[in-house]
Amino acid sequence: MPFDRWNALNDAPVFPPERFGLLADRLGRILRTRNDILLFQTEAVVALEAVTASLARPGLKAINIVTSPFGAWFGGWLRRGGAEVVTLAAEPARPIAAETVVAAFDAHPDTKAVIFCHAESANGVLNPLEAIVDAARVRGIVTVVDAVASLGGHALDVDTLGIDVAVIGPQKSLAGPAGVSALSVSPAAWRLITAEGGPRDSTLSLLDRKAWLDAGRGALPGTSAALEFFALEAALDRFEAEGLDAVLARHARAAKAARGGLTALGAEPWAPPGRASHLVTTARLPDGVDMEAFLTAAAHLDTDMSPGVGPGAESLVRLNHTGQRARFEAVLGNVAAYGIALGTLGVRTDIAAAAAAVSAHYGG
Repeated sequence: MPFDRWNALNDAPVFPPERFGLLADRLGRILRTRNDILLFQTEAVVALEAVTASLARPGLKAINIVTSPFGAWFGGWLRRGGAEVVTLAAEPARPIAAETVVAAFDAHPDTKAVIFCHAESANGVLNPLEAIVDAARVRGIVTVVDAVASLGGHALDVDTLGIDVAVIGPQKSLAGPAGVSALSVSPAAWRLITAEGGPRDSTLSLLDRKAWLDAGRGALPGTSAALEFFALEAALDRFEAEGLDAVLARHARAAKAARGGLTALGAEPWAPPGRASHLVTTARLPDGVDMEAFLTAAAHLDTDMSPGVGPGAESLVRLNHTGQRARFEAVLGNVAAYGIALGTLGVRTDIAAAAAAVSAHYGG
């Protein structure tokens, strides 16, 4: 029996094969790189696993910097492929110190790769990208950067910095779909990936995906997720119309306004200045305030707050100002909701002062 109710989400046309390469070029311009760009028809965590699977093999030593539970996954994936992994863990829910990384490089001169997250969505901290990449580059260490929660929110000039692999997802500051992702690969990274012993005949094999580049960047292997790629095109159209610098400035303003509002409210932003994400601002609940009770008190306010993730983040509240949320009304709503929920639980806050502090960042 035919079903005649039309829906734009059904029966989507095939995504034109000649536009995949154009998508890769557009993402490369946002990353400011001339390195190869690979497209993944999946969320970014699979692209991250593919990088580690393609690098890992016996004889490779890697330093894995852990600043959230997600960072711990990288080490497991590397070990699964036979790599020797040195784990460099920061204090719970805190960024890693650059000097700690440099000391680890000096203690392990045979390190061939380092992997870390730039901006953490789990706890709102920002790792010292430039210092880590600089120290790795002069030692010939390949850098793998999880830039999913930093692209478009923080400056990320891949070629100028010398980042070897940058993994991105469009669902954050690009405000695009979550079902596609991409990564850039430098010549130095390709040399490690193409060394003997890398995986083949696997969805996690970058060697297999390199065949798409070698064949002229036409149709992707397998069946393309047309809706996701059309959505990515639309997100890039909107992003490019606004401009990279404007998007960066909008996220930086939202982060400053959120921090200013929380401080005026009487709360203390968790991440120190200069080490805080521009996409998520976190604040620690006052002693004695239960997270579940807080979220229940805030539920009716229809704002975008959520608990932190991982050790050290159990009492952190995340105020989301990512993508299209990086605007005055969303920032003000989150800060006010934080104060209202605390007030409901008997904690005194100054919501008027917080609103004035947020507004001050958007005046003029």
